[in-house]
Amino acid sequence: MKALNQKGKSPVVIHMVQTEWNEALTKPSSMISTTALMLGTWIILLSLINMFGGGAGQAGNKVAWIGFIGISGDAFVPYDDGLILDDAIFAVLGLVLFILGLRNIDVANWIENNKGMNMFNSLIKGSNGKEIIANWLVVIGISFYLIWSIQNDTWVDPGVYSVMISMVAFGIALNINSKVEN
Repeated sequence: MKALNQKGKSPVVIHMVQTEWNEALTKPSSMISTTALMLGTWIILLSLINMFGGGAGQAGNKVAWIGFIGISGDAFVPYDDGLILDDAIFAVLGLVLFILGLRNIDVANWIENNKGMNMFNSLIKGSNGKEIIANWLVVIGISFYLIWSIQNDTWVDPGVYSVMISMVAFGIALNINSKVEN
């Protein structure tokens, strides 16, 4: 495949693999963008709770994110320690993921046009039974995480994550499967 350089003067050979990688990085798919957007939103929420809400850890402790993921240091520190570098790094990571999620124009248009109402409408009357069950699994998984975290005053618990992630992931997979034509 031949293409012209920036000024349109001399042909430059561009390998297909390079253009596919460049396009994949600069124009992510809707699935990757949606995942980045949701993960970024969740990280921003956890960062704000950790910084201003009394800490995301148990019993008034805040999470030291670098230690929590196992790089170095303690996983939890007293909330009285104030703003720590981990909070800023984690919040910036969430913001970067959120912005990257909005890079796909389809995701940004979906948010603007639908405001997520298609999922809530299909909780009761979906196009098929799989879609209804899939959407309920996602709602129940997210609700379980939010309710459990509020009741127990901790937002970081591997057991709760595994229940929530299993329900949400299975719901998303079932929703994708419900849209596939035979």
